[in-house]
Amino acid sequence: MIAVQGLTKRYGPIEAVKNVSFEVGKDQVLGFLGPNGAGKTTVMKILTGYHFPSEGTALVEGISVQENPVEVKRRIGYLPESVPLYGDLTVDEYLSFIADARLIPHGGRNQAIEAALAACGLEYMAGKRIETLSKGYKQRVGLAQAIIHDPPILILDEPTTGLDPNQIIEIRSLIKDLGKRKTVILSTHILQEVEAVCSQVLILNEGRIAAQGRPEEIAGTMKGADTWELTLKGDGVQGVMERLSRLGVSLPPTAEAEPDGTITLSFAVMGGDNRTGTIDGERIFDWAVSEGLKILSMNRKKISLEDIFVKLTGEEEVSS
Repeated sequence: MIAVQGLTKRYGPIEAVKNVSFEVGKDQVLGFLGPNGAGKTTVMKILTGYHFPSEGTALVEGISVQENPVEVKRRIGYLPESVPLYGDLTVDEYLSFIADARLIPHGGRNQAIEAALAACGLEYMAGKRIETLSKGYKQRVGLAQAIIHDPPILILDEPTTGLDPNQIIEIRSLIKDLGKRKTVILSTHILQEVEAVCSQVLILNEGRIAAQGRPEEIAGTMKGADTWELTLKGDGVQGVMERLSRLGVSLPPTAEAEPDGTITLSFAVMGGDNRTGTIDGERIFDWAVSEGLKILSMNRKKISLEDIFVKLTGEEEVSS
């Protein structure tokens, strides 16, 4: 559906996007992640024909964005970060205006408006002026204008920015439902949003792709990323830490003595492409037996999308 190859965008001396390549297939939801200024919005504007790349190609259903931007726009529904709404119009008046702009035939216009209203849960808001709606309903109207011409591809830039928790859940549910029958690219800072609705992730940092694929695939390339937490009996923290050096773990591990004399130990196992719980668990258990330690509990904490984001972008804080 979407194929991007060697995409580069310069604004004067500033290179906002640097040699970006990726593909998005039919009925996939791709999450764009990255800190501010990473190039997410620039890539989206290129895909929607608002900007042309300085180098590289972008194809939408085999059609070049550079060579035929109008035809590409017919196939895309776009929700920019700042939703383009006219507050003095009612919802149905606004959607009628969008239907005109999208050149939807008069014979099918009412049906298209009704379908967009139903898909976005706006049936009872059709006669209300947009300026009277809550932020959540305004976002729904923005989504309705993006899907009114029933495009096969949706590009959504920060669709839940500024919404309250209930509104976020509603919009996420709507996007997830749309993703079952459309290709969706979703830009967001909210990692839970990506985990909730996206089948693929692309992380941009400083205009370049830092990682792409399913979150678990990305985690699999980050050696020593999963951590283990053990509760065990031994001969004190110092003795356990000395023994731990023979297991071969990434530094710095932590160990704390509990009031009952047990020790809580946390560390990451180093190296190896085979990082399944069974093999790593056996290795840890065998080490404990050989060192005369008794394991009372053993838990593996898999790397989260937040951990991946922080490691790849250097961001100290992310939205939640």
